[in-house]
Amino acid sequence: MSALFQPLSLRDVTIPNRVWMPPMCQYSADPQGPSAGAPGDWHFAHYAARAAGGTGLIIVEATGVTPEGRISPYDLGLWNDTQVAAFRRITDFLRTQNTVPAIQLAHAGRKASTDQPWKGGAPLGEDALGWRPVAPSALAFDERHPVPDELTVEEIAEVVERFADAARRALAAGFEIVEIHGAHGYLINEFLSPHSNHRTDAYGGSYENRTRFALEVVDAVRAVWPEDKPLFFRVSATEWLEEGGWTPDDTVRFARDLQAHGVDLLDVSTGGNASGVRIPTGPGYQVPFAARVKAETTLPVAAVGLITETRQAEKILANGEADAVLLGRELLRNPSWARHAARELGGEAHVPDQYHRSV
Repeated sequence: MSALFQPLSLRDVTIPNRVWMPPMCQYSADPQGPSAGAPGDWHFAHYAARAAGGTGLIIVEATGVTPEGRISPYDLGLWNDTQVAAFRRITDFLRTQNTVPAIQLAHAGRKASTDQPWKGGAPLGEDALGWRPVAPSALAFDERHPVPDELTVEEIAEVVERFADAARRALAAGFEIVEIHGAHGYLINEFLSPHSNHRTDAYGGSYENRTRFALEVVDAVRAVWPEDKPLFFRVSATEWLEEGGWTPDDTVRFARDLQAHGVDLLDVSTGGNASGVRIPTGPGYQVPFAARVKAETTLPVAAVGLITETRQAEKILANGEADAVLLGRELLRNPSWARHAARELGGEAHVPDQYHRSV
């Protein structure tokens, strides 16, 4: 049997195959007003198409736990009940297609308050739908971004609570899995890395201090997230810095800590917290980082990063380098990638009744 089309059970949730859709921001929500942060018709059509295409798990894009936690004012959010009802429309449909609905909860930290990427993605000021970003330290991401306000200890505790509040709403919205975004230079990643965290209090300095905020978020979410439902964590396994950053060694150590705090799978990506670095991209370029975590811990992992071909994805799983693969750009290009891969490998993927003529 194809490894790619074997189910995977985590806690009491069974995902029908290992073809997963990672969170990819659409920057298409209303930026203000009563429907701010709520998914609309674009989001429904976007996720529904991938579910109808046989994708086993869909992780809805980075969703701000506060208005100020969004990457842009056009991002999704889960800070009110109006948003809950809008998400429910999506999760209800995904279930009809045998797709497990998941959502990534996020706070963008110092990389918040930017424009839509197709408009240049520049930081937005308060006079243009923007706001003042916050971070562990008053260090700008790059020369374009403003210097953020350094969070106080009291403000850190408030953000932790907002993650828990968003997790409660995610449950009410019908999601089966929550992923905490700790990668790509956003707030949790900023705390983890000595490159962006220059604090001298209990949240900075040592590895234990720099991981404190992340583990507090995990604990707060796990406390409100049902025991029978899985919790994921996305990490940047390296910052691609020669020195002074988060390392693959840190990631392996952190994976063990996360598992001890109730995380069920590590979603392994890289980069995003240091500007101007050279990243040696190529097919499957991030897979070795997932493979190392899988080899050196007992925590299940998902691999991502220019995974595009059926045989490539199958080999990653068959070789034991990961427990699942996340296809980003390829699923944007081909919403039915999973169904086509199943045909090629002799596996089974969900086919809507309306599409049976395509089999």
